[in-house]
Amino acid sequence: MELKVERDSDVDNWKEVILIYNSALKQISTKLEILNDEFQHVHQYNPIEHIKSRIKTSESIVKKLKRNGYESTIENMVKYVNDIAGIRVICSFTSDIYEIAEMIRDQSDIKVISVKDYIVSPKASGYRSYHMLVTVPVYLSDRIVDTKVEIQIRTVGMDFWASLEHKIHYKFEGNAPDHIRDELIECARMSSQLDERMLSLNREVHISSEGRQA
Repeated sequence: MELKVERDSDVDNWKEVILIYNSALKQISTKLEILNDEFQHVHQYNPIEHIKSRIKTSESIVKKLKRNGYESTIENMVKYVNDIAGIRVICSFTSDIYEIAEMIRDQSDIKVISVKDYIVSPKASGYRSYHMLVTVPVYLSDRIVDTKVEIQIRTVGMDFWASLEHKIHYKFEGNAPDHIRDELIECARMSSQLDERMLSLNREVHISSEGRQA
């Protein structure tokens, strides 16, 4: 399965599209790193543990287009596939997730297209994460291209669970045995409880620290 790049002009278009998405990823990553540095300067605390970014493979793009009934062209790829450029932001606590999401919204050149809060409303599988679809302007020599980037914000625990669930999904081609699916759901519940307890503990530590300083 391949995207249709039959002519030299199509190859050039493909290369330019990938360049644009890579540029969008760099911009978002840099913004997040600056915000993290500023947060450390002001609050002596880093809400972001680490950042991962990736460009979706051409094979994955084609599969997604076909699954949704679209022909595998570059035009359809840009129009209908929202997660070609993806950034994953890993935090320590659930409170960090919403803090980071708010900081992203406050960036004047970032436009939030949609939000999916799988923390408040987890998927049936147990998946939890906070998804933002945004556009960021990429400045080329002859034009400005508003480019879509999917941002996923999650805790370390959520990321660990999602990584294992992803491996199991591909191992069983989406048809894992019932007992494995049930165990994953239970693990998601335990992970959620751990996130809540760690957040509560962190708040208690801060309150105790402030009390000693008063």
